[in-house]
Amino acid sequence: MEYLFRIQEKIVPELIAVAENRYTILRNIYYYQPIGRRALADKTRISERVVRRELDFLQSRGLLNISRAGVLISKSGSDFLAELDKYIREIKGIKILEERVKDCLGLEGVVVVPGNLEHSTIKQEIGRFTARLLKKLLRDGDILVVTGGSTLAEIANAMCGSELPLKVKVVPGRGGLGEEVEIQANTIAATIAKKIGGCYQLLHIPDSLKEASLDSIMAEPSIQRILTSLQQANILLHGIGSAEEMARRRDMSEEQVSALLDKGAVGEALGYYFNAQGEVVYTTTSIGLHLEDLQKIEQVIVVAGDSAKAQAIISVVSPKYHDLLITDELTAYQILNLKGVILEKGYRDS
Repeated sequence: MEYLFRIQEKIVPELIAVAENRYTILRNIYYYQPIGRRALADKTRISERVVRRELDFLQSRGLLNISRAGVLISKSGSDFLAELDKYIREIKGIKILEERVKDCLGLEGVVVVPGNLEHSTIKQEIGRFTARLLKKLLRDGDILVVTGGSTLAEIANAMCGSELPLKVKVVPGRGGLGEEVEIQANTIAATIAKKIGGCYQLLHIPDSLKEASLDSIMAEPSIQRILTSLQQANILLHGIGSAEEMARRRDMSEEQVSALLDKGAVGEALGYYFNAQGEVVYTTTSIGLHLEDLQKIEQVIVVAGDSAKAQAIISVVSPKYHDLLITDELTAYQILNLKGVILEKGYRDS
């Protein structure tokens, strides 16, 4: 198959360009529908003339519906988008990129979402790819732990219902940060559980607690039930944040943020702040999963995108704690750049 794509690229490279244009158009319609032609041209950075021509083609294949309200993707179009993902991954040599990132981070696997994506679309696309992978991975009896954050919220939004309910328990891995309810771990756990027909538990405590409060809170029966589920969990899905961003989300003072950055903190996950060498330089006090717990969990999946987070990803991700990374193409390329890895021929940059 790779041989055929190489021949195609040499003999009819215009077919690849057309395929990538149509893929970009379909993905943007999927997220911004109903959308007008001019807005679509702005989003995709494809000329309005080309957008109009491609919309006519895609509509003729039953992949789109066009009305006065704008362009919408049809059921056939949504289904076809998943198949087109596979084709684009092949012609862009995404497998080569995944292998290089996997090798330099020492992980069991890496999934790279293809395309030069707008900042606002990166999390949505990672959410779509992760939701599809998670749906294939989950089995009756699993206990899935999720953390909070905007990327995890997109995964929950992208989850599709199951034909048969899955007997899966979904549990928040940490308390809340006191921010928008939509990106709290409790909300994400409940949303995923409802969509797959499973059950869920909630953790009604803040993410950061004073030491004096821990003993009394942990003695509560409801907290003990959550902690038991966390110890029995076999799948974890968590995100990564930049150290400064996460410190501010936890309402740290300017002095605390400065002290944290002075320690070299660049990335954060599960309340742990890491420097560029992957060393923990600060830990928040909380009830929930701790870093050492990750070694007992069968499948630990970390999701993070945006090339600005590449250094944070390198600092946090470790084969000691993680199995699979899901990120976007430009971030994957930036990770390799920061690690000094040169890609051989076969990878097609966006």
